[in-house]
Amino acid sequence: MNWIYDPWPWYIAGPLISFTMFILLYAGKQFGMSSNLRTLCSASGADKAADFFKFNWKKERWNLTVMLGAIIGGFIASQYLSNNTVEVAPDVITKLNVYGIKSAGEAYLPTELFSLEALSSPKNIAILLIGGFLVGFGARYAGGCTSGHAISGLSNLQLPSLIAVIGFFAGGLLMVHFIFPLIFT
Repeated sequence: MNWIYDPWPWYIAGPLISFTMFILLYAGKQFGMSSNLRTLCSASGADKAADFFKFNWKKERWNLTVMLGAIIGGFIASQYLSNNTVEVAPDVITKLNVYGIKSAGEAYLPTELFSLEALSSPKNIAILLIGGFLVGFGARYAGGCTSGHAISGLSNLQLPSLIAVIGFFAGGLLMVHFIFPLIFT
């Protein structure tokens, strides 16, 4: 079972992703996760409240299966196929300790933000709500999420996806090096 516990090398994972994208392109489909929220909302009747949700959601329901598979697969992988830790570079752990995040390398998500005890802090609740809003707004404003642009959009050689991916990386670097220290110090 070690072959499934250990990270797969790029020369295995990359071709598997490419093969999946080839099948989707051949079938005329595009991959992405953020569009599933729109599909779910439309299927739930949100098209009566906003024009954004007025589209043929039944044509996109295949992608809901991808989302469900990601949820089930993530649960199985985290509960049964891993040791529930993430390898984090020692210098990153040292830097996160300075910010008060002591769980780096011991848990998938920092328990200082994502545990039940952390939800009693108004600051943590504000960080999670604002961060969630910004991620959701950004995904819709960019016309898709990181997986949609970086995997599907770049596979289709779409210039807007290249610009979006560059923006995602720039935003991530800006967040980690400038905004993150302001929030946690």
